[in-house]
This record gives sequence, C-alpha cells and structure tokens, in this order.
Amino acid sequence: MPLDATTPPQVDPTPIFEHFRGSYGSELLAAAVAHLGVFDHVAAAPLSFDELRNRVGLAERPAVVLFTALRAMGLLTTDNSGKLTPTPLAAEHLLGDAYFAVADYVGLAAEAPGVKEMVARLTSNKPAGADTEEGAAFIYKDGMDSAMEAEASARHLTLALAGRAKNVAPVLAANVPMHGVELLVDVGGGTGIYSIALLQKNPSLRAIVLDRPEVLKVAAEFAAQYGVTDRLELRPGDMFTADVPACDAVLLSNILHDWDVAENRTLVTRCAGKLRPNGRLLIHDVLLHDDHSGPLPIALYSAALFTLTEGRAYSAAEYRGWLSEAGLTPEDTIATLVHCAVVPGRKPG
Repeated sequence: MPLDATTPPQVDPTPIFEHFRGSYGSELLAAAVAHLGVFDHVAAAPLSFDELRNRVGLAERPAVVLFTALRAMGLLTTDNSGKLTPTPLAAEHLLGDAYFAVADYVGLAAEAPGVKEMVARLTSNKPAGADTEEGAAFIYKDGMDSAMEAEASARHLTLALAGRAKNVAPVLAANVPMHGVELLVDVGGGTGIYSIALLQKNPSLRAIVLDRPEVLKVAAEFAAQYGVTDRLELRPGDMFTADVPACDAVLLSNILHDWDVAENRTLVTRCAGKLRPNGRLLIHDVLLHDDHSGPLPIALYSAALFTLTEGRAYSAAEYRGWLSEAGLTPEDTIATLVHCAVVPGRKPG
C-alpha cells in the first residue's frame, strides 16, 4: 500500500520550530549589544538603514537579518522618516548610561561560542563552513564544496529537511490548485515530497524534480514508497545552469531563502522563461513583513538561514517584485503550514 502524502498532521508542529530557532534570538541580541554596539550608535539620533549598517560594519544581507530581528524584538523602530531609532524598551534598558540598563547583563554572553560564531557570520557575510574543507552544508552551486555532493551527508540532510516538508506538503497540495497544469517542474525539490503530494492530489498531473544526483537517490526511494514512479521524473542537474523544460508550473519550495538577491532574481527569471502561456511560478517559503519589522519567528529563522546559507528570509513584496521583473503577474498569497506560504506569479496567456 503506497504511503499517503496528502493527509496533514493532526497537530500543527509550528511551535517546535519556533522553540528550536529561539537560540538565534539570544545570539543576535548579545551580538548587537556586546559586540556591535547597535544601540550606542542610534542613541544620539536616528540613523537610516545604510547609515547604521555602515557604522557597525555590516554588509546589506547581515544588516537586514540583524535589524529585522531587533525590530521584531521591539528594540528598534522607525521614525516618520523611516530612520531606525531605539524603542522606549531599548532606551531605558540597553543604553549604557541608563539607570535601568541591562546591557552589561546581556554582555555576560559575549564570549559564548554561539554568540562569537554569530558575530563572525554577521561581519564576514559568509555561511558557516564556506571557507573550510567541509564546505557549506545546505546549499550547492558550481565551484562550491557542499555536503549535498557526498552520499552519506546528502542523504542525512535531505531526510532531515523532509521532516518539515512531510508536514507542510499535504497543506500545499490541498490549498494550491493545479487546474490546467499538465507538467510541474519542482526545482531543487529534494525528496520530491511536495511534488508527490501534488501528484496524489491531482491524478492527471506529471512532475519533474530537478536536484543533485545524491539527493535524487533519496527522491527515488520516496517515489517508490508513495507509488508515483510512473508520473515523477527525477532529473539530475544544477538549478542555476541545468535546462528547465517548458512546463505549466514551476515550484520553488524553500529554495530562494538559501540565496542572495542577485542569484534569486536570476533564478526566478530563468524559471519564468520556461513557463507556457498562463503558466504559474510558485514561490513557497516563509515571509517577512513587507517593511521588515518581523514577525519574530521568521526573523529568527532568517538568522538560521543566514548562518547556514548565502540567503535569508524575504518578504512577499520582495518576491512579487522579482516575479514582476520576470514578466509575471503576482497573485494572492496562499498560506500553507509552519509559517510558509505560496507567492504565485502567472505568465500572460
């Protein structure tokens, strides 16, 4: 009897992910207070995003991660001109000369290994392992050492990431209509569980999962276990260079958060160009608020992504901008599970 990928969990696992990522909040706060002096810089007068990031010596990506988290924590806010300034909470408790200041208390964690590692990631703007023989764990592109190229580590990471995907895939399949879609291309699809759920939900659908060869070994096992081998093609390749066939829909599920803006705009444009008329590009990911003020769970996940990949969390507004640049018409966001949502873009007919 094939496994069922369309039945959602009885209990929403979102709180587990929020607790798991909570440590990044402590590390970001200690880094901001004890190492970068963020609140000392904004104590005298509000600063623009670029002014503050230049004062603390951060590139754009780590600055977005850090300042978004501090805003979501209720410690930074924006004034009427959009400049960053301390909230009353930060003014009373994190400025050095304030009577009720607790900055030194937070600073007790300054030498903790996780805090020092976070500072290294923020100031270098490179993911963990980028300059080591092990290479980056969760990402792959030509010229980069990656655990996704070694059989044992690729299998472990692929199955680990499937834990969340198994929970979310049934909701995506139930909420995202596939009317008129004959062929779906799942770019960087991993185990293929999202495609598998969509195939089981839509009997006339065919799908292609494009990913690294070692990853697709796991996907082949999943295809057999879920009984969809006759409608699921597994195609090895690098998503930045491999040919994407003409199709009715492209799925980028939890892919763009691994990469910086330039790579994402290029990938979205490439995928959009392969869509048939009325085809849709489906960006499935977590979403920051459009003004990067939170929410806190996504801001902390963004920090996790930032330390492990070349990306971060993005907003729906950022995704819609890339879809529009690629000639697609953005459509209404569709919620799934564990803070994820689909931001679709349709190609003109």
